[in-house]
Amino acid sequence: MPVPPTDSNHGKRLGLGLALGSALAFGGSGVAAKPLIEAGLDPLHVVWLRVAGAALVMLPLAVRHRDLPRRRPALLAGFGLLAVAGVQACYFAAISRIPVGVALLVEYLAPALVLGWVRFVQRRPVTRAAALGVVLAAGGLACVVEVWAGLGFDALGLALALGAACCQVGYFVLSDHGGGEGVDPLGVIAYGLLVGAGLLTAVARPWEMDWSVLAGSASMNGTRVPAFALLAWIVLVATVLAYVTGVVSVRRLSPQVAGVVACLEAVVATVLAWVLLGEHLSTPQLGGGVLVLVGALIAQSSAPAKESVTDGGAVAERFASPSAM
Repeated sequence: MPVPPTDSNHGKRLGLGLALGSALAFGGSGVAAKPLIEAGLDPLHVVWLRVAGAALVMLPLAVRHRDLPRRRPALLAGFGLLAVAGVQACYFAAISRIPVGVALLVEYLAPALVLGWVRFVQRRPVTRAAALGVVLAAGGLACVVEVWAGLGFDALGLALALGAACCQVGYFVLSDHGGGEGVDPLGVIAYGLLVGAGLLTAVARPWEMDWSVLAGSASMNGTRVPAFALLAWIVLVATVLAYVTGVVSVRRLSPQVAGVVACLEAVVATVLAWVLLGEHLSTPQLGGGVLVLVGALIAQSSAPAKESVTDGGAVAERFASPSAM
């Protein structure tokens, strides 16, 4: 039975609202994590707390989709290793050294890097619009990092942010081959978090964490905030709620539209860091940020469509971001 236009429009409005909510939730992760890092927690420990806490909350979904590890082991391993552990570890390590907005804008080079993989590794043609998107993103990044000043930010911090972008690219490439019909993106997220938590446990060694930090408070631009409240926000809002609302939004919108809305995450993160952490970006950096986002949007919308990628696969690809995550 065809869906009445009013119901369809209502569904799209709801989907758009959920996509905006997801972008807002994801955008607040770095702002909440940085005070915890500055209070004495290692960036890897903050990542472990985020992933392990979210994995625990999403555990019922993993049980519900317990056949996924047998059917899509490579996809789940790639999501856990790259999109969860890799992206988040690199991103949180980056924001311990450079501003939140800068780290996230560097990470948004991922769509442009994906096109580089398509053109030079897979040797598939890309459109002129896609090439323009890459050029705009690269030029915008040059403004964001202030190359004329000999890189105005910590070089290692910038390298870590670029590492987060590369981890996203790795997962995009993997999911392009590993997605398929019957793959529930919520199940992929649940198992990806479990895999990521296991990997991060071995690397972060949480038993060596200074747990007393969570019992105290952290400074957010001079304002004392309970550390546990910041952690709860990171786990429940910036991870679980952000993923779930994001997945539901893509089911009501197209992945392309939801992906465009998701770019607001960088804007949200930059504004929140400005207001809550006092991290100010200069006018050239803000202009460069706009170019990065425009270039990412063009690159994303110009990526060649693959007939073999189903709706489930496209949804899984969209939510590899994160900091995405």
